[in-house]
Amino acid sequence: MHRRLKAIAVLSVFCIPIAAVRAQEIRNVPMFTTTPDDGAPASAAPGFFRRLTKYYHDDWFPPPQPPAAQAAPAPQKRGLPSPLDSPPLPSSDWGYGGSPDIGAPDGNSYPLMTAINGAKSRSKIYGWIEPGVNGSTSSHTNAPEVYDQFPNSIQLDQLLLYVERLPETVQTAHFDWGYHFTAVYGTDYRYFTAKGYFSQQLLKFNRQYGADLPIEYVDLYFPHVAAGMNVRIGRFISVPGIEAQLAPNNYIFSHSILYFIDPFTDTGAIATIKLSDQWLVQAGITDGHDVAPWTNDAQPSGTLCASYTTHTVNDNIYACANGINDGGYGFDNLQQFDITWYHRFSKTVHIATESWYMYQHGVPNIAGRVSRPIAPELGTNGASCRIGALRCTAPEYAIVNYVEKELSAKLFLSFRSEVVNDRRGQRTGYTTKYSENTLSLTKWIGSTVQIRPEVRFEHAYDQPAYDGGRTHSQFTVASDLIFHF
Repeated sequence: MHRRLKAIAVLSVFCIPIAAVRAQEIRNVPMFTTTPDDGAPASAAPGFFRRLTKYYHDDWFPPPQPPAAQAAPAPQKRGLPSPLDSPPLPSSDWGYGGSPDIGAPDGNSYPLMTAINGAKSRSKIYGWIEPGVNGSTSSHTNAPEVYDQFPNSIQLDQLLLYVERLPETVQTAHFDWGYHFTAVYGTDYRYFTAKGYFSQQLLKFNRQYGADLPIEYVDLYFPHVAAGMNVRIGRFISVPGIEAQLAPNNYIFSHSILYFIDPFTDTGAIATIKLSDQWLVQAGITDGHDVAPWTNDAQPSGTLCASYTTHTVNDNIYACANGINDGGYGFDNLQQFDITWYHRFSKTVHIATESWYMYQHGVPNIAGRVSRPIAPELGTNGASCRIGALRCTAPEYAIVNYVEKELSAKLFLSFRSEVVNDRRGQRTGYTTKYSENTLSLTKWIGSTVQIRPEVRFEHAYDQPAYDGGRTHSQFTVASDLIFHF
């Protein structure tokens, strides 16, 4: 533990001077851009570290600027106006996965790239470091609470690096392309892990810290297909849902139980077609959930999604059938049917609600009284089937709701509540219904630092499922801190 804390301290000291910018997987939000005192661009100041230090100083303590020194207006978004303010919220638009936001410009300001070359290149290098801390009534594990799974501890959750080029989707004149590469180290590697991609760290050794390359893809943008089509090929975040593994993309530090037990990453290809300002459809084929194409669990699996936004942008519905195949038992071979609804009451208040139903067929029975029982695959759970059955279908369903209130340009409040029913215990290891409620604040320092304290209470109704099956309930107090660079 002492060595772990020392390593975190060293990483923090190294990364604080180079930390900043909110990275979003599918969205790009205009952010604060600094200039030296003489009005010249930051890249004109002598010395890389001097330019970088000045960027953070001016971000945290912005100097007054004469009207002539104000940044030029950002390129206009093509389509409906953005319903939300970001910052402080993770995104200014209603979300969908598997594609950049078609019609949105790359308006982000990149501190590291600004110090390197004035952020003039379309290829960008950026990321963040995220330590976290929690106190818990549990002493062995916080699971199924995740992203702060290790109780009463300080840990490095994510040290993450992006290298990417976004396709230019505002224009409709010519084909364009992009790419994305992600490398991550920390305790959160376990929530990116897919069988066959460095998975022995988790599946064989169950290491607390690990590394992964969870997002590698190319984007091909075809402007003349409808109102724009993007084709993504590679490994990418599983398409539906409110939450993502990437820390800045979430309202709250810890994640819902619903998110923990659904798919994490897919490998394959998905086409996203913007039919109009209000309608968007997606179709894709992958090798299944959370597996590499060369593993014995891989099989052709279909994804089909549709998104509709009202012309007032007050409502959005996003529905997906994800990873659909024969549904036979395999490593995370979840047949997922997901629907998300976003509703804006005002510019500062909105809700986000997600519900899904998932299942697998032929899951090995671990309930006992089975002659010649079948052992579950490494890294998966069996199911509590009827007595004597060799296998059974294991379903689960869940619903989660977020209430979001923007308090200022640097502060917002989140309240999350959810219900999950793991009917056969195949996803969490316990056959029970769960409820969870979390209250969180997100505070921005400039545009480059986030602090997200929270309090959380959860309960398992049908059997003890917390602290390794020792208790029905769990209370945690936690926070993370995200430095962007």
